[in-house]
Amino acid sequence: MTENEIARIIVDAAIEVHRELGGPGLVEDVYEEALAEELRLRGLKVERQLLVRITYKGRVLSKPLRLDMKVEGLVLVDNKAVTEWNLVFDAQLLTYLRLTGLKLGLVINFGERFVRNGVHRVVNGLPEDLDFKPHPKRKNPKDGQN
Repeated sequence: MTENEIARIIVDAAIEVHRELGGPGLVEDVYEEALAEELRLRGLKVERQLLVRITYKGRVLSKPLRLDMKVEGLVLVDNKAVTEWNLVFDAQLLTYLRLTGLKLGLVINFGERFVRNGVHRVVNGLPEDLDFKPHPKRKNPKDGQN
């Protein structure tokens, strides 16, 4: 499976979690655990709360970097549950990608009314997928919204 194929599954799973649990309104940790479970149910390998050692000029720093999730060993996921988006979230994930050598990450903000609006795709040397769409727009039968 490619990074982009994994990313599509992650986005679909995040939408399912948001639909099932409701939102916004819960804390990030709840959404993260539910997303990990949903991804496992879909057959993907998920690692949570990974500690990554950072080396600076040949010396390993004492404080490791903590990553929310790595899926299939290829895609980082940084979960948020905020009402106000900050561009630093994308910049942080790009730094995490560079430090780990991975090429694709998703910042998923469960604090959005519609989680698909809170998906930010961050790349580190991965050719752009011009056809990447997080999720096709569907009518939500509960409120008639996309």
